[in-house]
Amino acid sequence: MGAPAGLKELAPGVAFMTAAIVNLYTIDVRDRHNWVLIDTGLRASYASILGALERRYGDGARPQCIVLTHGHFDHAGNAVQLAERWNVPVYAHRLEKPYLTGKSSYPPFDPTVGGVMSQMARFYPRSPYDLGARFRELPQSGELVELPGWQIVHTPGHTPGHVSLFRKADGVLLAGDALSTVDQQSFAKTLVQHREVALPPAYATSDWGGAKGSVERLAMLRPSIVAAGHGQPISGSST
Repeated sequence: MGAPAGLKELAPGVAFMTAAIVNLYTIDVRDRHNWVLIDTGLRASYASILGALERRYGDGARPQCIVLTHGHFDHAGNAVQLAERWNVPVYAHRLEKPYLTGKSSYPPFDPTVGGVMSQMARFYPRSPYDLGARFRELPQSGELVELPGWQIVHTPGHTPGHVSLFRKADGVLLAGDALSTVDQQSFAKTLVQHREVALPPAYATSDWGGAKGSVERLAMLRPSIVAAGHGQPISGSST
């Protein structure tokens, strides 16, 4: 059987789905009875995301944990609801903690940078989410017990505590918003989801020097598959 509707196989044990404007990922650990959710999508996509996950893993299935690449509205929009539903912890970098425990809002988004997404940036939510005691800091070692074989890489720039995930065994990179695989500043390319390595979402990137350094750090990993928060995955065979 192929992947269920809404989720597509990216690599062995890794699947993704696009919910509205953003991608989220699942990682199977040993088998489909043990899995982890990477990012949680927009709040408006809650029902479709939950439905896709239950089609893949079964009714009532729950992950071992949730890992957030960062706390922006399109990546953490369902974190509180899903964590409560499943009774699981949510991991993120310690520098994202203020935005995920109700302490601080993100800086204002910049609608003047150009591109399809930035035109609506002034309407995007910036308020913090409050995970309370469900928030867990990712280990500084970059290794998470729930994700054996994966390296968690601090990739600041888009946000202070942004992280990406890399599996050395086969070169799979889940880049979050450290970069995009579609040029969001081009309406035509965004419409057809033209694959290319592009800037992170510009309207919400707070530190361009940091973002450049993070992309350089990821390039040094020499990934075979690059999958980001926005755009379709790129592999060696992509055109």
